[in-house]
Formats: sequence, structure tokens, C-alpha cells
Amino acid sequence: MIPAKFDYIKATSISEAVNLLDEHGFDAKILSGGQSLLPAMKLRLNRPEIVIDINGIPGMNSIEETGDEVIIGANCTHTQILNSDMVYKTVNILHQAVTTLGDVQVRNRGTIGGSLAHADPSADYPAVVLACNAQIEVEGKGGKRTIAATDFFQGIFTTALEDDEIVTAVRFPKVAHGKYLKFYQSASRFAIVGVAVVFDDSKVKVGITGVSDTPYRATAVEEAYTGNGDAAEHAVDGIEVMSDHFADENYRSHLAKVMVKRALEE
Repeated sequence: MIPAKFDYIKATSISEAVNLLDEHGFDAKILSGGQSLLPAMKLRLNRPEIVIDINGIPGMNSIEETGDEVIIGANCTHTQILNSDMVYKTVNILHQAVTTLGDVQVRNRGTIGGSLAHADPSADYPAVVLACNAQIEVEGKGGKRTIAATDFFQGIFTTALEDDEIVTAVRFPKVAHGKYLKFYQSASRFAIVGVAVVFDDSKVKVGITGVSDTPYRATAVEEAYTGNGDAAEHAVDGIEVMSDHFADENYRSHLAKVMVKRALEE
């Protein structure tokens, strides 16, 4: 498949990219890793007139440790995160998630910022950023702002980003104890159910992806947790569970409970 005709602009700064987005509006799309955008363009599901490449913008592909946080630039590839000793030692649950993500080609090109902005309901990162209470840094015409992961995902392929905003970095608190488990669709390796569990003292935080059209914090599990896996029975409380050709509502609900139980116990 060949995409429809489009103009290509390589932005050299965040401000340039933001200005281009503001100027062209819905006719423009941001290109980071392109692992979601380009297939959609080839299938003519997405037909932007302008593609704004942000890959060459300085400072957006670094991984830095600052106090109790690790800051990951939005243009960092999955492979870059996977190979980072800093991530492995300080936010190991993120490392665990990336090991399950896509194939070699996808990991080499896809980026964390692009994945979060795309907000696929079966992507891996959302569960982890939710469980970690990560903060997502964005920039637009109105300046810079930080969005809590719990406020970022608003529906299927929908986020709190304004039309002229781009993701610039993700701030992860250091996590000593966390577990990511995933039951994936074998061809795409997207999550039918993905579960991230973070332990903080005696409390637990649980992020779930693949179950609903919006990744979510399983607060019912968190509130019911008493030190064992029984709280997993509440994994889909109050959630409208998806049903598709990979898994119907009942199967997904069962999987969610099983995966949360395993993650809590492990």
C-alpha cells in the first residue's frame, strides 16, 4: 500500500514543531517513530497533508536521572529504553514491559512519546505509566505543562493533549518493586491484557491495558489489597470491558483477574 500524497517537514526544534501544528491544524501529523502513523497512512486510514518529523530535535532522546526520578525523552526508542542500565536499575518494571513490546524492527524505530500520544488501548506503556504515577511533559502554543498519567488517557486513541501540543518527555519516579505481565496476541504482540503492579511500602498501584478502550488504574484492586492476590477479583469492577475477535468480554474479564493475581503474587 502507498500513502496518499503529503508534504514532509523536518522540525529542528520543539517550538518549530508546535508552530507547524498550530498553523496546519488537523491537516498535520507528528512523526516520531512512525510505527503507528505510517501503517495507518499506507492503509489510507490517516491522510495528513503535512507530516512533521520531530526525530532530529535535540534533547528529546535522552535518559536522565534526577533525584528520585528518571526522565525519558519522548523520542527515545523502545530499544534505547531496553538497553538502558539506568532504567533497568531504577524503573525495572518499565524494562520488563519493553521486553514484551513488538519485534526487533518495531523496538528499533518506535518511541515512548509516539506510543503514549497514539494511545492505543492495547499498548504496553499506558499500564506502566499509570502504575508508576508517571508525569507526561508536553509543550504547545500555551507553553509547557505536565499531565499526570491518570489524567492523560481519555478514551480510545484519545488523550489530554491539545491539538497543538506534543509529548516532550516522561518523568518516572524510581520504583523498587514492580511487575509487568502480559497476555498478548501472538501476531501483533499487542496486549489482550497487560498488567503493571507497583508496590510502595504496604500499598499497591495497578495499571491495566488491553481490557477497556481506555487504560485504567484498577483502584478497586488497590483498595481491596491486603497482602495477597485475592484483590484481583476486583480487576474489572466498574469497567466496560472490550469484546473483539481476539477475546470476548467474559474471557477478557477472566484474563484480567488471572493476570492481576499473578502479578500481585510474583
